[in-house]
Order: sequence, then C-alpha cells, then structure tokens
Amino acid sequence: MERTRPVTARPVRAPRRSEALWFYLMAGPWIVGFVVLTLGPMIVSVWLSMTDWDLFSEPAFIGLDNYVKLFTADPIFWKVLGNTAFYAFLSVPLGMAASLGIAYLLNKPLRLMRVFRTAIYLPTLVPLVATSILFVWIFAPDTGLINTFLALFGIDGPAWLLDEDSVKPALIIMSVWQVGTAVLLLLAGMQSIPKHLYEAAALDGAGPVRQFWHVTLPMLTPVIFFNLVMGIIGAFQVFAQVYIMTESGGTFGGPDNASQMVVPLLFQHAFKFNHMGYASAIAWVLFAILLLLTLVVIRSSSLWVFYESEVKRK
Repeated sequence: MERTRPVTARPVRAPRRSEALWFYLMAGPWIVGFVVLTLGPMIVSVWLSMTDWDLFSEPAFIGLDNYVKLFTADPIFWKVLGNTAFYAFLSVPLGMAASLGIAYLLNKPLRLMRVFRTAIYLPTLVPLVATSILFVWIFAPDTGLINTFLALFGIDGPAWLLDEDSVKPALIIMSVWQVGTAVLLLLAGMQSIPKHLYEAAALDGAGPVRQFWHVTLPMLTPVIFFNLVMGIIGAFQVFAQVYIMTESGGTFGGPDNASQMVVPLLFQHAFKFNHMGYASAIAWVLFAILLLLTLVVIRSSSLWVFYESEVKRK
C-alpha cells in the first residue's frame, strides 16, 4: 500500500515591501490630515473644556467648573437645548416623510420625470447662505410670499421670524426645502428593489398600497436608517439659518433666545464673548448627546431595518 504524504499548510506570504510602501503612500495624506486636523483638535478641545481661556491669555485649568456651570448656573443653555430638540424632533420626521413621498412620486415612469427630479434636487445645490436670505423674504410679515398667499384667503399670517411662537416653525418649514439629497438616496433605493419581489406580491393578491407597505417600505429601511442618523446629526448642528435669519441688532437667536440653538450658542461664547473653554464644554456636551442618540437609533435598528432576505420570508 502506497503511503500518502502528509499535507502541510503553506505559510501565507507576507505582503511585499513595495505593496506596503504604496499603501502608506496612498493612505498617508488622509492619516496625516485626520491626525492633524481632526483628532488633534479634538484632544486639545477636551483639555480646553476644563480651562478658563479668553484667547489672549494663558489657559487656566479649572477642572469641571465649565460643565457644572453649564448644567446648574446657565438657564440659557437649557432653553437652547430645548429649542434644538424641538427643531430636531420635528424637522427630521417631517423631512423624512416629505422625502419619502416625493421619492415615491418621482419613481413613476412619466414623461419629463427627469426634469422633475432635477428640480427637486436643485435646492440642495444652492448655498445655505443664499437660501437663508431667500427665506428671510419669504417669511417677511408684510411683503413675504407666505403671508401674501394667506391674505388671499383673509388669513392674517404671523410675523414669522419676529414672533417667539412662530420662529421655530419657520425654521422647520425651511428645513423641508433641502430634502433633495434624501430624496435622491430613497429614489436610488426604490430603483434597486428587485422586481421579482413585486411580482411575488402581485401573485399573492397584493395591490399597490400593500406592495408599498410590505415590499417598498421594508426594502427602503436601510436608506431610511441612514437618513435618520444623518438628519439627527444635521438638525442638532443647525447654524447658518439661525445666524442669518434671526440676526437683529448684531445678535441672533431671537426674539428672546426663542430660536437660539446649541451650535450658534457655542459660536457666540467662543468668538463673541471669548469664552473658548466654556464653548469647548458645550461642544463636548453636544457630542455626547449626538453619540447617545446615534447609539439609540443603531441599537433599535434591528427592530425595524429589514433586508431582502427578511422581506422574502415575510
């Protein structure tokens, strides 16, 4: 009987030195940029948040006093945090609902559909400063487009940006103007849904409404998940709209801080009052809030985010 030679595993060859050199050569600029422009400033800001620094003198270490003051001795911060949460938790669901409805309509095989898709996406290409100036005119109390339209029906519109009760709804309405990116992602998701899923649903007797709820919507949940996370982060970091649309007499966030948000407050403390240490503390509190909300969304995604294999089982 012939003996068989034992099979030995060949050692995995280490990547050649030239390949490693090319890797570090290509990734090096990004790594250097990340360390110098992102990671380094973040580490420095942690230390600055525990100092009293006015940008002109040496930073004085004060421990956690900035955080204690922020939560116990600064009533404006809690009002600002409430304004930001109100804006985020209304603008994000409203924008997601609007983008889903628009994407569903733009997915229809109609004539001139490419023109409509382009028109929906164009507002996202307009600089936010120009858009904010445009909406200052739209929300003008006497000559604004919205109040002029309401006057046709005998309705006396509010002084949108000058009234504490209407300034935040005005900012929320403006946020829907730039849903083009979310619409584009949802439209791409709809067009990538396999046709055989709709065919199987039709064979089971499902009409257009049931196909939307049991095929289209579940298959879009990964895109909705991405839009939700990015929407929350963007809403809590709103700045330009508040800075431009609510500016009056050299201050912004009015009237009476009714539209003040976290990032404009941070900017104000850092570059108007020269409280750089206090501003750094606000930045890290905002980071903690966004991290917590993002983790909640990610942990809950297993309950409502579905993929093709799961939709097939349903």
